[in-house]
Amino acid sequence: MPASVLFNSFAFLIFLPIFLLFYWATRGRVRLWVMLLSSIVFYAWWDWRFVFLLLFSSVVDYSLGILLENQQNDATRKRLIVLSVAVNLGLLGFFKYFNFFADSAARISQSLGLHVSYNALKIVLPVGISFYVFKTMSYTIDVYRRAEKAERDLLKFTTFVVFFPELVAGPIVRASRMIPQLKHDHSFDYERMVSGLTLIMAGYVRKVAIADSIAPLVDVRFAHPEAHSTLSLLLGVYLYAFQIYCDFSGYSNIAIGLARVLGFDFGVNFDRPYFSRGFSEFWTRWHISLSSWLRDYLYVSLGGNRGGAWRTYRNLMLTMLLGGLWHGANWTFVAWGALHGGYLVAQRWIGPWYQRAIRAVRVPALVSHAFLVLLVFHLTCFAWIFFRSPSFSVAWQVLSGITHVHGSLLDIDNRWRILKCVLLIAALCAIEAATFLPKRRKAVIAVEPGEQVTVSAHAPQFSTAQRLAFCAACAWVLLLFGTFSGINFIYFQF
Repeated sequence: MPASVLFNSFAFLIFLPIFLLFYWATRGRVRLWVMLLSSIVFYAWWDWRFVFLLLFSSVVDYSLGILLENQQNDATRKRLIVLSVAVNLGLLGFFKYFNFFADSAARISQSLGLHVSYNALKIVLPVGISFYVFKTMSYTIDVYRRAEKAERDLLKFTTFVVFFPELVAGPIVRASRMIPQLKHDHSFDYERMVSGLTLIMAGYVRKVAIADSIAPLVDVRFAHPEAHSTLSLLLGVYLYAFQIYCDFSGYSNIAIGLARVLGFDFGVNFDRPYFSRGFSEFWTRWHISLSSWLRDYLYVSLGGNRGGAWRTYRNLMLTMLLGGLWHGANWTFVAWGALHGGYLVAQRWIGPWYQRAIRAVRVPALVSHAFLVLLVFHLTCFAWIFFRSPSFSVAWQVLSGITHVHGSLLDIDNRWRILKCVLLIAALCAIEAATFLPKRRKAVIAVEPGEQVTVSAHAPQFSTAQRLAFCAACAWVLLLFGTFSGINFIYFQF
């Protein structure tokens, strides 16, 4: 992938100041054109042909949104929303899943004794398609539900779809949040710029210093699990848990920070997920824009928690299975989704019994919370094995190597690189844990209809001088510990 679509590339560091110069020098519709054309250039540098696919998706849902709002006949409106969903999922299905399902069908046929010849098509996966398809589809569904008004300005709508900070890997910013912010100019604000720069620098530290330093250590273990000892494989699993977290939360921080510098609010996409005490809470903290999308447009549409326990369990499993498949055309992603669906079902089933048990034996709250955090983290790491493995055979090799104890600590190579990564992870965990200590305003977030989890709403407030000092510290961390290899962000492949 060309470097220009990577936030951690030299080309992007040239693109950004040029864009900022034109952005701050313009107003009104001219500024919207600057945002639109710059985003198209940003995307076209990867492959200009797929710009037409991106614009096609935008125009289709823009047009269908107006038709949905104008149409009063329920039957016609249903046909229109079915058309929107079919077009969006059709694009996603062809480019992302055609070979996957065709290959799976051929394998099943061969296992039944039917001889089927199949030649895979050379289909290039358009970068960001999983994100912008979900973004435009949520817009038409909201208009269909009469929850949002259709946008009549094609320039504003297309700018919303293609805006480069969150175009290729999220967060999935909904029209209800973004389009109103496009209706007025944003003036330069020094404090907001410093706040955004703080997020950007924190994102670069997570990606370049932590995730990219971990990447080669994880890659070698999942490439040849049979060559590594039990401790080495366990270390690889734990390291991957933090690689994917720092890689994706780093991208989200950079995207959200860039938007904040420009005057836009994308919301929060990660909120210290590895400190979750349950999987309902985990999914209010991990990839929040996707988990809330799945909740609002899939889980609720399936019936949510209405209709009794078994239907709730079915809906949770279906939501997570499809959420797993969204991540990639591989059955290992489906297995990952199935595990998280099973975790959510088990939590709803066992949770009340666990609460009664700890009250009966008077377990201190701190001990109970620590146990739950460790349990959720380790079950999450177990699921990450399938997420990271390119095939089930590799996943089984990793699991077999972990369960059949062999080797020793001395068998682990690259010990100094590992020590560096562990120290950086420890510092990250300490900083995130410390944010729980100050008194903070709380926000109640609905996980499912009728179920709520309380999480922090805002980070502790810092002065502008403190933020600038933090940025300077991040710069030193990058210089001392950064791995400037231009490794792709993990979620670019989805």
